[in-house]
Order: sequence, then structure tokens, then C-alpha cells
Amino acid sequence: MSDNRLNGIIRAFESGKPAYAAFSKLDKQTAIEMSDAPYDGVVFEMEHNPYDVSALGDALQYMLNRKAIAERGSMAPAVTPIARIPANGAEMNQSFAKQVLDRGCYGVIWPHVSTVEQAYNAVAACRYARPSHAPLYEPKGIRGDGPANAARYWGLSMPEYYRRADVWPLAPEGEILVGLMCESTEAIENLDDILANVPGIGFILIGEGDLSQQLGFPRQYDHPEVADAMRQIVETCRKHNVVVGNPHVNAKNHKRLLEEGYRMLMSAPLKSYGVAGAAREMAGY
Repeated sequence: MSDNRLNGIIRAFESGKPAYAAFSKLDKQTAIEMSDAPYDGVVFEMEHNPYDVSALGDALQYMLNRKAIAERGSMAPAVTPIARIPANGAEMNQSFAKQVLDRGCYGVIWPHVSTVEQAYNAVAACRYARPSHAPLYEPKGIRGDGPANAARYWGLSMPEYYRRADVWPLAPEGEILVGLMCESTEAIENLDDILANVPGIGFILIGEGDLSQQLGFPRQYDHPEVADAMRQIVETCRKHNVVVGNPHVNAKNHKRLLEEGYRMLMSAPLKSYGVAGAAREMAGY
């Protein structure tokens, strides 16, 4: 599927490679710079930044590079856009996911998911409904039907969009990634059950900032208790063959994180230097 794959992050996973991504604000110039940076994906950050779907729609359009589209023969942006939404898992909120997917995002990152019920809701919110007798029925899709803008952005007809707008890896042809943030001791305790009972989770992203806060060592990522908690997450993900990601990656630590088993490597929001330069530094280009 990799040759026809629209989602570059999934393409990296399917090829057995780590995926590199960066957080980004909803800024047109940043989106232009990200459009040809050496990342697999970009995460538009709307958990701690304002939630603005109009600005998201603009940023998605500025991710499209006409020259690259003509050369590749694909409407998909070279750097795959996904979004981190503001609602915590406990809020069981589905509308944020629906709106960013309807704008054309290729995935959703859900903050603070701690239970099987919350994880099921997150995956279900990213899926369309299907007949109960259909294969891959669970988690039962609850995404509202409004595909026109997303299908146009993906460069597909609506029937093609319906076929491919499902969650990977549950649906092999799916192009939508569901990322769950594991950032509490409760989430760590429940992670084995979550990964055993909720299909369709594309990756687990460690929220080491919030996790270190709860453990009593704010942002002390090298503290033994914080490091041990992160190790537990990595080991549980490895047990279930689910990708695990780290959101605080830089040129100094990315090799160590690869050795520890992380396959989704993300840099923090970029402030003081160009996006492309930061990408090359982090990815070793």
C-alpha cells in the first residue's frame, strides 16, 4: 500500500522507518515552510494554542505545493498534516475530531486518554458508521457524514474518500491516524488493557510534561521515576506492536530515543529558527 499511500507518517511506519514530525502553530508562513521541510508530518497544535478551524483550513491549503503535486502526481501534501485537539479524553468530546477531519486532516491526537472507554471513543469519533454486519465494525463509527471538503483536499472522489477515510492499522487502506496521549499514572496502569481491547490506535504519544508533573518532578525528564514511567509505556506498546512517540526530540537525544524504541519522533513547537533548518537538524539531514 505504501506506493499509493497518501499519509506520509503511515508510509514511514509501513516501511519500518521512524516517522519525524513537528508541532506547528496555525500560521500561514509556517505552513508554507513546512510544506517542503524534511518531515513526514506536521501536527497543528490546538490543545494549548487557540482552536480555530478557519485558520486550520487556511494552513492546510498553504501546505500544498503545486510544483510538488505536479511532480508526484498526487494531491496529498508531501508533509502530512494532522491536528492535536483541545478536548481531553475524559471529556468524551467528538466534535473537535469531526471538524478537523472534515477540513482534511489525516489524523487526530487526543490529549489525556486514560481508560479503555476514552480510547474507544477517540477511535470511534474518527470513523464513519458502517453496517453492524460489516467487517471491522468495532470500534463503532460515530463521525458525522460531511466529506465534501476533506475529499476535495485529499484529491479523491467521495466514494474513494469513504473507502480510505478509516483508521489505520485497523483498516489496511485507512489514511487516518488516531494518536492517544499517555500522560498520567492512571493511563500507564490502563495502557495494557487499552491496547488489548481497542483496535485502530495508530500510535501512543507520551506526554512527559504532564506525567512528570503528576510524579512530582515537573519537566525533569531524566529523573529516574519519570524515566521509569516512560520505559513502562514503551514496553507496553512494544508488547502490542503499537508505535510509541516522544514529543520532545532534538538533535542531541533522537538517536538515543530510536535505540529505546520510539518510532514517532516529534520536535517541540519551533520558535527561534526556521522550520526547515530545525527539521534537518533533528532528523540528521
